[in-house]
Amino acid sequence: MTHTDTPTQAKKTNWALRLLPVAIVIVGLVAAYMAGLHKYLSLETLETQRAALNEFVTENFALAFAAYIAVYALATLFMLPGALWITIAGGFLFGLVGGSAATVLGATLGATALFSVARTSIGEPLRQRAGPFLKKLEAGFREDALSYMFFLRFMPMVPFPVANIAPALLGAKARDFILSTFFGIMPGVIAYTWVGAGLGGVFDRGEDLNLGGFFWQVAPPMAALAVVSLIPVILKRFRKVPAAPAEN
Repeated sequence: MTHTDTPTQAKKTNWALRLLPVAIVIVGLVAAYMAGLHKYLSLETLETQRAALNEFVTENFALAFAAYIAVYALATLFMLPGALWITIAGGFLFGLVGGSAATVLGATLGATALFSVARTSIGEPLRQRAGPFLKKLEAGFREDALSYMFFLRFMPMVPFPVANIAPALLGAKARDFILSTFFGIMPGVIAYTWVGAGLGGVFDRGEDLNLGGFFWQVAPPMAALAVVSLIPVILKRFRKVPAAPAEN
């Protein structure tokens, strides 16, 4: 701050710098919508561009693999809808193992970037101004952060952007976030990459892909994993319950 700056001006400048990453994410999301990029994330695109995509991957595997990771990371950072279709495309293009690896890496990179944006731009100022309730909520979350973040990852109904932003607002450590993201998204990624790996046969047979039915097959075991992830929290709460005084 120069000698001509007032405290109010410096404070406004600080806030503007903090919110700049958020503004970039919002502008990127709006720009992607205006360009219609989300329209290409569909089963129809994979079917109509099947030959061209497979040829490109065959001739430029390393470039295609790196490009896929970059696309997934950017789509996650800018919160574009259609991550499911990108995951399926990964299996379609690179098989179960390659597609799963690329998706986990790309999604973890993008999620970590979004987490960092939320934590530095919004999370820190929010925690500084937090009332007693939010401080208590934050303390409880940070005490069992890994369990809660694994729960967010496993629970099928929790949107991916919510699972990336909520921990940032509650003061999660970057190390715990990256760990829970990398391993927590694996079951779902593998399941839908497996769908993509078999998509060529679906196209050849002229069948319809019933993702709704597949989701309800995957959802129960994923929800079970979510419950299991909270077992350490539940056990800790039981240990904290004081024993009832003995009656005379």
